[in-house]
Amino acid sequence: MTDEKKQAETQAEKKDVRGRSDASGHEHDIESGEVVEEELVEGAPVRRKGIYLLPNALTTASLFSGFYAIVSAANGVFDNAAIAIFVSMILDGLDGRVARLTNTQSKFGEEYDSLADMVAFGVAPGMVAFFWSLNSLGQVGWAITFIYVAGAALRLARFNTQIGSMDKKFFVGLPSPAAAACVAGLVWCFHAMEPASWLTLMTIIVVGGCGVLMVSNILYKSFKDLDMRGRVPFAAILLVVLMFVVVALDPATVLFSGFLVYALSGPVFALFRKSRRSAGESA
Repeated sequence: MTDEKKQAETQAEKKDVRGRSDASGHEHDIESGEVVEEELVEGAPVRRKGIYLLPNALTTASLFSGFYAIVSAANGVFDNAAIAIFVSMILDGLDGRVARLTNTQSKFGEEYDSLADMVAFGVAPGMVAFFWSLNSLGQVGWAITFIYVAGAALRLARFNTQIGSMDKKFFVGLPSPAAAACVAGLVWCFHAMEPASWLTLMTIIVVGGCGVLMVSNILYKSFKDLDMRGRVPFAAILLVVLMFVVVALDPATVLFSGFLVYALSGPVFALFRKSRRSAGESA
């Protein structure tokens, strides 16, 4: 056996002892079972064990909020369930920003965040709506719930596969956090009301509609092109303060109305663009 073959076999044995890859591409240390990721340090690849604490702790907190929402809904405490989903939204917005600010992004964190989002913005809102209203419809109720949950799963899967290939100014389909906010806002607004046919119909429209909008090709403004670090007029600061005051006065109504308007903005602007194209072609 030549020296080159011996060296190749030795390196392969070392890699097998140090770690093996799972289906997601992560490597694991066989002895400790820890995640092993390769990072570039001064241009050279360096293998590091473990995961970053701060961003993944925030993701775990978001996951817990989604889980807590399901438990609260199962116990009939629907206002707490709805609030927990909004808390999860805040935590979900923080974990990615903290990871970027502290330079602690990782492939593990991206995968973990996506799984947590599926629970917090997919399963939790669907189950909250089901326990609150849709369970009275029997099989129709759980079918509508499943449309929402499946829509969230497909939306997250599509988002993960389109990272880096889409215009950052727009989302394709209603983002799952916005869909979750529509459902949670509806429950939060009307949780104390007695069951009524109009309210059940409204729940069907909101839950089923959000499920369909998530898998649609309708474009939604992402607001990622806003420069938060640049200078803004003083009036903009006053507007932000006013927004916080309005939300504080009646958070349930304001949040539900705001996210419902955002959900409807996609189809409205899509129809507007289509009508303009038709007018241009006819002219």
